[in-house]
Amino acid sequence: MPSLFDMPITKLPGIGIEKAKLYHKLNIDSVGQLIRFYPRDYTDYTKVSRISEVRDGDKAVIKAVVLSPVTDTLLHGGRLMSKTVIGDGTGKLELVFFNNRYIKSMLKSDQEYFFTGKISFSQFTAQMVSPSFSGLSDFDYIEPVYRLTARLTNRMVIKSVKDALMMLPKDMKDPIPSYILERFDLCSLEYALKNIHFPHSFKALERARNRLVFEELLVLILGMRFLKKRNRKKTSVRFEKDYTNQFIKTLPYELTNAQKRAVIDTVNDMMNSDSPMHRLVQGDVGSGKTAVAAAVCYNTVKNGYQVAFMAPTEILAEQHYNNFLNMFKGFDINISLLTGSLSQKEKNTVRKSIENGDTDIVIGTHAIITDSTVFRKLGCAITDEQHRFGVEQRARLSQKGESPHVLVLSATPIPRTLGLIIYGDLDISVMDEMPPGRKPVRTVLINSSKRNDALNFIKRNISEGKQAYIVCPLVESGEMDAFDVNSYSEALMRSGFEDCPIGILHGKLKAKEKEEIMRMFVNNDLSLLISTTVIEVGVDVKNANIMMIENAEHFGLSQLHQLRGRVGRGADESFCILVSDKMNDATKERLSVMVRTSDGFDIADEDLKQRGPGDLFGNKQHGLPSLNIADLSDMDNVRQSQSAASEILSKSPDLSMDELRGLKAEIRMLYRNVSDDILN
Repeated sequence: MPSLFDMPITKLPGIGIEKAKLYHKLNIDSVGQLIRFYPRDYTDYTKVSRISEVRDGDKAVIKAVVLSPVTDTLLHGGRLMSKTVIGDGTGKLELVFFNNRYIKSMLKSDQEYFFTGKISFSQFTAQMVSPSFSGLSDFDYIEPVYRLTARLTNRMVIKSVKDALMMLPKDMKDPIPSYILERFDLCSLEYALKNIHFPHSFKALERARNRLVFEELLVLILGMRFLKKRNRKKTSVRFEKDYTNQFIKTLPYELTNAQKRAVIDTVNDMMNSDSPMHRLVQGDVGSGKTAVAAAVCYNTVKNGYQVAFMAPTEILAEQHYNNFLNMFKGFDINISLLTGSLSQKEKNTVRKSIENGDTDIVIGTHAIITDSTVFRKLGCAITDEQHRFGVEQRARLSQKGESPHVLVLSATPIPRTLGLIIYGDLDISVMDEMPPGRKPVRTVLINSSKRNDALNFIKRNISEGKQAYIVCPLVESGEMDAFDVNSYSEALMRSGFEDCPIGILHGKLKAKEKEEIMRMFVNNDLSLLISTTVIEVGVDVKNANIMMIENAEHFGLSQLHQLRGRVGRGADESFCILVSDKMNDATKERLSVMVRTSDGFDIADEDLKQRGPGDLFGNKQHGLPSLNIADLSDMDNVRQSQSAASEILSKSPDLSMDELRGLKAEIRMLYRNVSDDILN
């Protein structure tokens, strides 16, 4: 198989340079990549609908005869519309095509075809607009449907995939060892590849899919295990003494049991192992991760080492810096701030202090991992909000010292089994307990008829000196039927919020503009912040106690929970108002989870069941290889693949056995964008 990944797609019949460019848009450049380009859907030609029985909105397969020649009409703007009528003896259906100059020669009167498409009813007739079609003699009963790009048709891809499958070696070796295939009742790779594209039956398709999903998860999990192993080099950073109790005595509050467990985990890692710590402290918003990080910093400095603490934004770095200044007040610990907005002179001064060892703890942004930042004796590297940093960025930070300890903080609760994959290069400490006295955010779900009441509530809140957030899904109007921050803010400023200082925040602003607007909100120069989801990971604004989220149906539960976490950080009662008019049963049930619970782990479980893992992070998880067919929310397959990975590694920890050569090649291929060679 690997050799086919080295074979350009132009080696296939009918694919020249121009068509290869079209495939490149789908990230397909080789024969092997085309074979692994799995269908997104299938058309079942065994289930033919009668025209008399179809309903508006149905996606149907119709077996019918073309009753009239195709006629063309030139529309305004030069667009071409082509029409014909088909019939199956039970009724007639109009076909409509746009800008297809070849349809006249492709559809012949009095000939029978299969037509597939969505049914729509106009006042006069039933229609199919731009259906796919095939003759009775040139189709498979279960036909694959592929993702396409302009000028590349499904029939073209089908032909090319068939040609590619013909190039599979006759003595094809299976990358999964035989004892795993037998134990988990998996079909061969050859059977899977042929039946995922052109299945003999839906039973064969299911068997092929199960095999390919299992294989992809197995390769992903094995790769993460090796990534973890690669980080387990020996370290010279050894802690001689545990100063945790000394630090805890200085705190004005009692740590929760979850915080104590997380601190114990980290200190044990740093004192009792020859390998550097690589630990994730994962906890809900407000669970007290900063105190855990501070305990780690204190232990590191007292044992004679420096700490690098990296945050995703300058304003968050400043918040940590100010918090640490307060927490370490009275201690002989020097804390520095290093961000991109400092003047060059200020940066040079901080970097000199880091290099000569005068700085014990440096807190900053990506400026910390630039080549010009040199540590005298780095003992621990900490990253906050891990999903904003990739695996390689964490690696660059840890390379600032001689295999220093690594601590990662994340406020994105996810199910533990999934966490073992997504954070596979890290050990995990879960903080599932909230500090006492923290008031839960009161969450309500309303429709637009109550919007004015909610806005008046926000207005009264602001008149009392408090602040509020309003979140919209869009930056500008027109992308979909939802509110955008620009139009929304303009409407508010014309209807009762004229005297209210309003800020607008979204991802299209420059980084400095975003930082300045957020800083104004932190300083209470702005009373209302109208924003997109860029605030889901943000700073601690204790004076903000209302979060209103428009078009809440457009957000996943985990994302809504992260947004809700921006309020409820002060002493006042806080509120989260979810607004949605799309209140069908499924949406109402989903959004009601937010009203019912404030437990981020419960919400993450629900999100995983309802929407899959992608929404747990909003965007694609940085640093993870992309998958072709596997779904991380399929926990049965995840567990089976984890079990198989453990069995394989127990027999061959370095995958050096001959029967695992194919598996090693697939690991290298999947992780090629994450690491140069993950197995070395």
